[in-house]
Amino acid sequence: MSTLSAAAPTTGAPVTDAKQRTPLRPARILLHVFLIGTSLAWLAPLLWAVFAALRPYSETSAKGYVSWPDTLNFDNFKNAFTQSDMLHYFGNTLLIAVPAVLVTLLLSSMVAFYVSRFDFRLNIALLLVFTAGNLLPQQVIITPLYRMYLLIDLPGITMSGKLYDSALGLVLIHVAFQSGFCAFVLSNYMRMLPHELTEAALVDGASVWRMYWQIVLPLCKPAMAALGTLLSIWIYNDFFWAIVLISTGENMPITSALNNLSGQYFTDPNLVAAGALLTAIPTLIVYFVLQRQFVSGLTLGANKG
Repeated sequence: MSTLSAAAPTTGAPVTDAKQRTPLRPARILLHVFLIGTSLAWLAPLLWAVFAALRPYSETSAKGYVSWPDTLNFDNFKNAFTQSDMLHYFGNTLLIAVPAVLVTLLLSSMVAFYVSRFDFRLNIALLLVFTAGNLLPQQVIITPLYRMYLLIDLPGITMSGKLYDSALGLVLIHVAFQSGFCAFVLSNYMRMLPHELTEAALVDGASVWRMYWQIVLPLCKPAMAALGTLLSIWIYNDFFWAIVLISTGENMPITSALNNLSGQYFTDPNLVAAGALLTAIPTLIVYFVLQRQFVSGLTLGANKG
């Protein structure tokens, strides 16, 4: 006797793929409230500076800063750009920041390559010596460094004839203070690279310089881009060394040149706010241009097993 087993047709309600929403827990609500509050706290000074820069000082002096504006314009930005001669001081800043960033990355990558790819007794101690420079507060060495800069004569090399009051002096101090951090980061990254790369190059007769320049350094582009972004912002925003080691107004970078917007007996805070916002534009451009490389450099090794 033959039995027929026919499968019943599936004639039911259509299958729905509606995703069930996760219930809102109190901890998650508190986390979002905290993140929103922190974001507003960070943005509040910037937004207040923009608000003040768009208002004329006569209005804020009459009505106060916490008041509804009657006039919003870009006159303060135009006046700050022309009165402080910003193009000249932007050029001074580029003359300091670009060589400082390039020299720092070059020297720190050399140190990182040496301590990470060669095994010798003092490689860790050498790296610690470079890194220890970042642990020393700048205010501690300012007096001996200031006197040393005054004693070093550079006739025909700098405008002042000395290391003091020159762009070269600022470049050197930035290289000295930033090389330790960069060497530490790059050495950790270079240790992640397979040693078989340099061993194969050594067997093929490559020199140490060729292994560094043509094999290891191209592989460090993400880390170099991330460090280059950080160094550009740090050196560009430097105020301490610029105000201590530069005395001539024409030689100052843009951060210390903002003082030109302040008078002896009267200071327009709205004008200073507009000038400060203008000086922040180059750092924003650098960050957005190198944003992808910066993020990829920060996440290096995140998925390393």
